[in-house]
Amino acid sequence: MPTPQQHVYAPLAEVIRSGLREGVHFGTVVGLTASGEVGYARGDIEAPMFPRSSAKPLQALASLRAGAPITGPEIAIAAGSHNGEEIHTDLATKMLSASGLTPDALGCPADRPVSPRARTALVLSGQEPTRLHMNCSGKHAAMLAACVARGWDTSTYLDPGHPVQREVRAVLEEKCGEPVAHTAVDGCGAPQLAVSLIGLARGIRSLVLADEGTQEAAVVRAMRDFPEYVAGEGRDDTALMRGVPGLISKIGAEGVIVVAAPTGETVAVKLSDGDPLTRARTMVALTALRALGVDITPVRHMLSAPVLGGGEPVGEIRPLTD
Repeated sequence: MPTPQQHVYAPLAEVIRSGLREGVHFGTVVGLTASGEVGYARGDIEAPMFPRSSAKPLQALASLRAGAPITGPEIAIAAGSHNGEEIHTDLATKMLSASGLTPDALGCPADRPVSPRARTALVLSGQEPTRLHMNCSGKHAAMLAACVARGWDTSTYLDPGHPVQREVRAVLEEKCGEPVAHTAVDGCGAPQLAVSLIGLARGIRSLVLADEGTQEAAVVRAMRDFPEYVAGEGRDDTALMRGVPGLISKIGAEGVIVVAAPTGETVAVKLSDGDPLTRARTMVALTALRALGVDITPVRHMLSAPVLGGGEPVGEIRPLTD
């Protein structure tokens, strides 16, 4: 009898050190074709999972629907998990100020920047971590902007029953094509809503294929035009969107990533070990995207990663295709 983990997850990437398999990343991956059919699948793609920050493009859409007066890079940072660089904290501050708010209104916790350079600069300056540095502060600023625009209470905006969070839930269920399976608290304090991996892929695909002039298209356009606000320097999301014309990419915590080509091919990945070093999920996603016929040539170097020994390459991390 298979264990529950074996039933849900499949081997997706292996770690080879000096010719010996040292480890395996298990997980689930689904790839939707341009027409929306399942063209690639490993593991149980219908099991409930938390999309984590991979749901941020949908949360950004919810903020827009709720009335947030944001455009361009502001939408991109609302859909992103930023590095905490100065460009990110400055924009989040600007969004709050435009709504008559200060960073104290943010409900996310104080945190150090994701960017090693920005983190070091913060430490050397003697400053304490702030809520603005938290990678989700753009999403929170957008939610607060919607609250101010609609006259909703800003002190309880993270409550699952708050109107802005009800809008998020409605958007996820509409775009993913299924009811939310479970509600939890995300790392940033916002409600985290469980859907299936195929539901997540459907949801992001729907944004990519939306008609020009819609709020859905505005989210996609902002991510494509301002990838540095979706993540930042040294991050996979930014590198993928800069490398492959028209692609959008959004990583989430605990081993999640979703990528979508402008023609509709969409891949969602969940690694069971959480992929804490963010070293395997991207290559798994690109492998599936390539199998669907998408040209990933500009980022083919991201299909594997070196394994080091004594500071020199002695092996590699590579995707498993069967």
